[in-house]
Amino acid sequence: MPFGVAVFAIAVSFGVLARPVMGVAAPIVMSIVVFSGAAQFGSLAILLAGGGTGAAIAAGVLLNARYLAMGLALAPSLRGRALSRAAFAMTTVDASWAAASSGDGSFDPWYMVGATVPQYPGWVLGTVAGVLAGRALGDPRTLGLDALFPAFFVALLYEEVRGRRKRVAAAGGAGIALVLTPFAPPGLPILCAAVAAALASRMDP
Repeated sequence: MPFGVAVFAIAVSFGVLARPVMGVAAPIVMSIVVFSGAAQFGSLAILLAGGGTGAAIAAGVLLNARYLAMGLALAPSLRGRALSRAAFAMTTVDASWAAASSGDGSFDPWYMVGATVPQYPGWVLGTVAGVLAGRALGDPRTLGLDALFPAFFVALLYEEVRGRRKRVAAAGGAGIALVLTPFAPPGLPILCAAVAAALASRMDP
């Protein structure tokens, strides 16, 4: 349930920011179909900067490419036939994936499902609230809502970087993202950082 509450608050900020750019229906439909804060905020950032629909979609796809690496890590912990494994994979979101990690490279798929179940309605309902009450809420920055999304990911990272090798991998990935951000298209710095961090974390100490 805490995951659902946190996601609801983040989704409110998305709805508030998205309505002036995307209208009333599009942000809600996007949350129902995409259900990915990173991709949705990344696409919104492109639109806010004056970019086109194609560029916004490309940014979202690049940001969601991180699920390829997450899926490869999760796959050995899944059992059953292809459809059953795919059903579990559909519940993969950042917070649930991190929470389901046992720390030794394995995952608890049912824990991941349980962590995702309250997040989906929280994300959709939060977006609806943000879109409908956006004008009453005003600028989300005055309420600190703009800090929720990065704070959420920092909290997830904190639990994952125990051990010297993981800390080095995380620091290296952060450095790569910072260096590439001013020059590379949105989404690509995060993807490069994730790949580099994944490779570094598997190197012999």
